[in-house]
Amino acid sequence: MALKCGIVGLPNVGKSTLFNCLSSAKAQSANFPFCTIEPNIGVITVPDERLIKLTEIDKPKKVVPTTIEIVDIAGLVKGASKGEGLGNQFLGNIRETDAIIHVLRCFENEKIIHVDGSINPVRDKEVIDIELQLKDLETVEGRIHKLGKQTQHGADPKTKKLFELAVKYKKVLESGKSARTLKLHGEEAKTAKELFLLTNKPVLYVCNVDEASAKTGNAFVEKVKEAVKDEDAELLVIAAATESDIAELEEYEEKQMFLEELGLDEPGVNKLIHSAYHLLKLKTYFTSGADESRAWTFTEGIKAPQAAGIIHSDFERGFIRAEVIKYDNYVLLGSDSACRDAGKMAVEGKEYVVQDGDIMHFRFNV
Repeated sequence: MALKCGIVGLPNVGKSTLFNCLSSAKAQSANFPFCTIEPNIGVITVPDERLIKLTEIDKPKKVVPTTIEIVDIAGLVKGASKGEGLGNQFLGNIRETDAIIHVLRCFENEKIIHVDGSINPVRDKEVIDIELQLKDLETVEGRIHKLGKQTQHGADPKTKKLFELAVKYKKVLESGKSARTLKLHGEEAKTAKELFLLTNKPVLYVCNVDEASAKTGNAFVEKVKEAVKDEDAELLVIAAATESDIAELEEYEEKQMFLEELGLDEPGVNKLIHSAYHLLKLKTYFTSGADESRAWTFTEGIKAPQAAGIIHSDFERGFIRAEVIKYDNYVLLGSDSACRDAGKMAVEGKEYVVQDGDIMHFRFNV
């Protein structure tokens, strides 16, 4: 499944620097607002030690890791919801993403100007929040107007439910809160997605700090933590400029030495990717053999036929069964045949809920 995350934030908070760390694509990075005009897009590999281990065992002809698409969206400013600073274009870019990576500047540097003249990440967060909320309010008001007319003429139950949800969201947004604060479940949550609200997207807050604060954070980070404590969001501390230096190193050993000097166990960008997966409730299953070892991303809770459909729709349509080996057993025994002989290959039907790390082979007929 394709996953797209959009990096947002005010100008000069470190979005493009972070993007450069994440992707082989290089965004322009300059000390003035709006240096990013068109969204830069990069595809990044999801780090997974399990896939590396599988390739060591099976020695396949081809290795295919799972990926995330990262979009560097130009800096928003006050008035973006009304079109200020190319606002409509920027908000349109956000609408196309699955999740938002909201970068907040949590470092002092006189050489890098701030669009508002001072460092205050909580204020910066609120600027972005307000612009997205205003755009969502405009969206729901339009839907209420349209759906309201339909309900007056005997609309179907789904249309009525969508109208009721739009009214609920209007109240939430008018109170200065984001749409995601309205907790919905089941069918109601699925219906709400049809409103395509920006503030309903999952958010990962990235506190961009200086090198000295990379491990422990700082006072700015603590203020952000307090501000987002009631949100259903992830928070990560990254020194983007330092991560950029690490990314430039070619040798693995050099990167590890750099990390050790900072007291870090892995690059912050790896943690960002893992946080994005956790935020979106994403997991990974594998297919592996002599021809190919491959990682596949799926949403937590799906069943075997839907997992098969990620590979190809025919696999889901003609699903017969799934042969499943747990990762630890595969590593211990070293092959499909050894796992089968040891009774460690389970044959699962349509109701099997796929687990993170499963190694799967699907049987189907169309």
